[in-house]
Amino acid sequence: MNYLDFMSPKVYTIRDKTIMINSEMNSIRTKINKMPSGSVFVVSDFTDIAEYENAKKCLLRLEKEGMIRRIIRGIYDKPYFSKLLKEYSAPNIEEVAKAIARNYNWKISPSGLTALNLLGLSTQVTNSYEYYSSGQYKTYKINKFIISFKHKSSKELLDLSYMSSLVVNAIKEIGPNIDEQSLERIKNHLSSKEKESLIREAGGVTKWIYEIIKRICSQEE
Repeated sequence: MNYLDFMSPKVYTIRDKTIMINSEMNSIRTKINKMPSGSVFVVSDFTDIAEYENAKKCLLRLEKEGMIRRIIRGIYDKPYFSKLLKEYSAPNIEEVAKAIARNYNWKISPSGLTALNLLGLSTQVTNSYEYYSSGQYKTYKINKFIISFKHKSSKELLDLSYMSSLVVNAIKEIGPNIDEQSLERIKNHLSSKEKESLIREAGGVTKWIYEIIKRICSQEE
């Protein structure tokens, strides 16, 4: 290679681009293979591997192959196959909501009733999931489920992580007279790390809510 060749900008041939796309495809395929079944993802989840447009093309190809499932435009999942039912399960709606939020770079928080359902504190079966959002008002219909996002400018929305806001909104919905069974259910839902984050992040919430959070995060005797 002479000096001029070294200084010239790199010219990619069709063959070079094909090799690059195939390499990116294999890397994306490997990343998805390592994900648990039921995982939900968006194109930007793979921009650590490929540029956005290339990642988008790779996901479209994997959808055609049947490896992944398109839920709505730009949102995919690795479907879970139920051996009992002998069919693919419906998408995980909570994970779909999180993926939509990632896609638009929104901060979201489950509303009170949705928080109760997600924590198993409500016996009411619902097809409607409502979230407060830092983004715009938007509604999605996915099979028989409805996901709605309602814009909310809230300090708690910005200061609390998803899991912490989930717990805070559930407590708000139940009220100060929350029973021990509900407390125990919330406690069992949280990992030790999530409890640490909750007690740290919730210092600025209403006093009666924080007192309940301290009970949830107390050490087992």
